[in-house]
Amino acid sequence: MELVAGCYEQVLFGFAARPGEPWTVTPDFTNHAHTASLSAVAVNSKYVVTGSRDESIQIYDMRKKVEHGALLQHNGTITCLEFYGTAHLLSGAEDGLICIWNTKRWECLKSIKAHKGHVTSLSIHPSGKLALSVGTDKTLRTWNLVEGRSAFIKNLKQNAHIIKWSPNGEKYVTVITNKVDIYKLDTASITGTITIEKRISSIRFITDSVLAIAGDDEIIRFYSCDSQKCLCEFKAHENRIKDIYSFEREGQHVIVTASSDGYIKVWNLDLNKVGLQIFVNPCITVWVALPSPERHNTITRNSF
Repeated sequence: MELVAGCYEQVLFGFAARPGEPWTVTPDFTNHAHTASLSAVAVNSKYVVTGSRDESIQIYDMRKKVEHGALLQHNGTITCLEFYGTAHLLSGAEDGLICIWNTKRWECLKSIKAHKGHVTSLSIHPSGKLALSVGTDKTLRTWNLVEGRSAFIKNLKQNAHIIKWSPNGEKYVTVITNKVDIYKLDTASITGTITIEKRISSIRFITDSVLAIAGDDEIIRFYSCDSQKCLCEFKAHENRIKDIYSFEREGQHVIVTASSDGYIKVWNLDLNKVGLQIFVNPCITVWVALPSPERHNTITRNSF
């Protein structure tokens, strides 16, 4: 298992994580391919792609541990990247474009002028047929990915900076500052709202009904999408949390958190008592510091 993270210092870090009792983690690689801070990272089973304020998308082949090339379609900071399976990648940027990429030949299949302002976030439906995006033009847009065209536009009262589908694709959420609006797909209407004190920096569906929320503080909070009530919260870091990721391994829910305190932490979750309490246990804590070339492998360059 590989943990990857980008930072303001233009570096992509990779750590080899080995589950066990306890988990072990060792530095695996670093790569300094960008000329500005990293702004987006996405992974699939073979590639890691990173977006940056330098307006480029860099591709890394994780199997061969080589740079695979760069995508230069955008004219603005890359704000969001998301794979769908092994065949396609979607990218969004401050130029208002959403680009659809074929990941076999790495060619741009479609470039869509998605928003009048910046694209701030996008999310692909589990079916791969639809995508949602939000931007600084106060709109939420639904995209027909089969035909590569706009399917629906909803005006928002404020700019949303995060949008996310639920795992089953029956609901989606938008984040506006410190507020999460929960939408039902078949009606496109808001079914509930979650509000916290701080600005929300990251959200993640743990299940279809449990949402993990991180704000500009040290706390991770778990909310029910049905009741909009807080199920559990705990202090995860000593500084604000920048991102959350989650996955399942052998029936066990695991979340990964990254913070401005310089740490990446991996947590085991016990969801057996959802509605009463969620038990959280740390299994890895990783200190991220700028590496010296002698101590880490550096990804070599390759072109496609």
